[in-house]
Amino acid sequence: METTAPRPHLREALTLLADPESPAAAQYRSRFALWDARASVRVKPPRVLAPSEPGRLYFPPELMPVVAHPLVRSRPDAVAERILTQRLHQYLYFTTELEQVAVMPVTMDISRGRSGLHLPAAMREDAFKITTDEAWHAQFSDDLSRQVEARTGFAACLPDRPAFMDRLDRIRTELDHDLRGAADLVFSIVSETLISSILSDLPRDKRLPEAVRDLVQDHAEDEGKHHAYFRSLLEFFWQELDASARRRIGPLVPVLITAFLEPDYLALALTLGDAGFDAAEAGEIIAEAHPADATRTAIGRAAQATTRYFREVGALETPSTHEAFAAAGLLTAD
Repeated sequence: METTAPRPHLREALTLLADPESPAAAQYRSRFALWDARASVRVKPPRVLAPSEPGRLYFPPELMPVVAHPLVRSRPDAVAERILTQRLHQYLYFTTELEQVAVMPVTMDISRGRSGLHLPAAMREDAFKITTDEAWHAQFSDDLSRQVEARTGFAACLPDRPAFMDRLDRIRTELDHDLRGAADLVFSIVSETLISSILSDLPRDKRLPEAVRDLVQDHAEDEGKHHAYFRSLLEFFWQELDASARRRIGPLVPVLITAFLEPDYLALALTLGDAGFDAAEAGEIIAEAHPADATRTAIGRAAQATTRYFREVGALETPSTHEAFAAAGLLTAD
């Protein structure tokens, strides 16, 4: 069994890495002034699958490459439909775990003034709101997954943990102790500036049940504000690091981006097994549906905005960091 790396306190870690003479030059403009009137946790109703909806397609097949594989297409349509339903379960499970495990611990530390960063009072106040939002996103994702199970009559087939958690644990164990808390903060910045793009397509897909589309739209509207917040957080974080810390943390960023965006191969294997494919067939389908070059290109494309934000704060001016981004295929726009 893999050992989970200890999570050091953010304030402890960032205090060790801080430049005591760094000026607080970053500016913050809150996007949460209308939070009480617009946040989904405040004003949106629970999303419930309507009894009249057929509910056969729960996830866009274009976003699930394995269903286009010849071995899957040779089976009855119900097999692809089951795979796509399991993909929705994976998405909802990923959301629940991401919010509770990766994002909320960081925003709770910020809201309590225990981040180790010198942040404006408005950022601490907004961190409370983000924590509330994320708890709601986790709750409504779990609730919808239970509804889909009841509607379809078969249970979600999921790994014990989403792959990003195991990847993040492995990254932590390979780091110096004083960087582990910083890795958690950087991963939250990475995930919150990447996830909004993932949410953009599903709400417009009329093939999906209305409750699925509305839930993803609720999530996307909240995450647009979170995206802006974490972009600002990056500016404050990076300017407070000393030169040595920047050199050590910069090359870690592409690793964290890949940890977030790379497909969850175990979840895919479990899904294919649930659909009736044996281990050899599942391995063949996954390898051919997710070739390494195509996966690398897709990650680079999906991470363009996040890469730009790290470039804007000067992270890529360090040669080792620039080389790490290039090696990970994140500088394709160059």
